[in-house]
Amino acid sequence: MKLIVVGATGFVGGEVVRQALCNPAIASIVAITRRAMQPPADAVDASKFRCFVLEDWLSPYPQSLKVLIEGADACIWLNQSLDTRSLAITPSQSRNMDFAYVTEVCHDYTIHALESMVAVANKPFRFIYVSGILIERDQTKELPYLAEYRHMRGRTENALLDFAQRAAPNVQATVAKPGAIDGLGPKATPDAIIKALFQIFGHTPRVHVSELAAAMIDQCQHGITEDPLWSDKLSEIGKRVLREEDYLR
Repeated sequence: MKLIVVGATGFVGGEVVRQALCNPAIASIVAITRRAMQPPADAVDASKFRCFVLEDWLSPYPQSLKVLIEGADACIWLNQSLDTRSLAITPSQSRNMDFAYVTEVCHDYTIHALESMVAVANKPFRFIYVSGILIERDQTKELPYLAEYRHMRGRTENALLDFAQRAAPNVQATVAKPGAIDGLGPKATPDAIIKALFQIFGHTPRVHVSELAAAMIDQCQHGITEDPLWSDKLSEIGKRVLREEDYLR
């Protein structure tokens, strides 16, 4: 399997790359980034890793990138607000920015990427978009705070899923919606305040970063099972496929 990772320089993206390099079913990992990165120093097989620094995210992809991602089987797009180093603009950052630019980065880059990747990818091509638990797909719903941002990100989710539906069965897509992302070990105790906040939404408040990465890789490898993928489902899948020693410490 050839896997594309966008946002690989961030906390979650780095863990996706680490696990993918250990996965014998993944023959090639292509990271599309805004700045150069190297594979982890302890990578099992760093020869599987390639990084492409993309400067213009809205123009037609350069031929050199098309060649690199040709025959890809899946993409994990890290664009969730909890990881400031991924290809994203966080809600707090968006308050002080031109919202047209925020929309360009969070929405336009993503849709353009999916269209560009599908043109040269294998079929079926699986696309996993990492969003946030507070993002709202229902554009008619009144939101008490950050409404413009949350609705815009919701439109992005809708557009990705609509694209996949139109292109089915050649394209599959889902949205991962983790709550808080933990990096302290599989038995970490959730913070009481965060737990109370996210329990409002009826889902497990935390998922360990290793479980999140493992779950998304599993969905890329074996097929997308549902949409969206909330923290509880991500944790369930991650725990099923990980061994204790596989966790990031």
